[in-house]
Amino acid sequence: MKSILIAGLGRFGTQLAKKFHELGDEVMIIDRSEEFVQAALPFADEAQVGDCRKEEVLRSLGVEDFDVCFVCMGEEFQSSLEVTLLLKELGAKYVVSKCSSEIQEKFLLRNGADEVWNPERELAAKLAVRYSANNLYDYFSICEDAGVYEMPILRTWAGKTLAELDMRNVYGLNILGIKDIDGSVQTMPGAKYVFKENDHIIAFARHDAAHKLLKKI
Repeated sequence: MKSILIAGLGRFGTQLAKKFHELGDEVMIIDRSEEFVQAALPFADEAQVGDCRKEEVLRSLGVEDFDVCFVCMGEEFQSSLEVTLLLKELGAKYVVSKCSSEIQEKFLLRNGADEVWNPERELAAKLAVRYSANNLYDYFSICEDAGVYEMPILRTWAGKTLAELDMRNVYGLNILGIKDIDGSVQTMPGAKYVFKENDHIIAFARHDAAHKLLKKI
């Protein structure tokens, strides 16, 4: 379990709080808008209405005690920059700041952000990969050269085991899970797993290997 501070509660900040709450982490939220704080209150262990651009407000939160601090003010870049800088000056361990452009990303990194997140860019990249290929059900990038793919199996795989197919050597796939027709997922299946006709694989693979296989499905 981690302790998370989320500064800024637009749609992105609120969804972030909700997800961390579902994962069982301790979540502290803060925003100038009482309305936004009230809306996100079900997903927070602690909440405060306040202007986190002010040093005394951030200092009162004890930002140095949080494992990760998120700055979710991408639409208000000046505010995002100020809060990012203040958090690092006050001893925050790790600051992740939201941005909406490459220029903003550069400024945030130069002013203390440990990591910068551009949701629109990440979503656009994911959608482009997903819809450029037939039979790709889900995808997310791990690094520039590889990602995790969900796709149906080749028809010829049905009735065969993972060991027989030798996925890593033959197809360049590392199988992380198998999703069956009802949507349930068996994680890290053993070598003796026998594929069923409607199975989907969830696999870590280089992009070139994954797209080569997708063309065959």
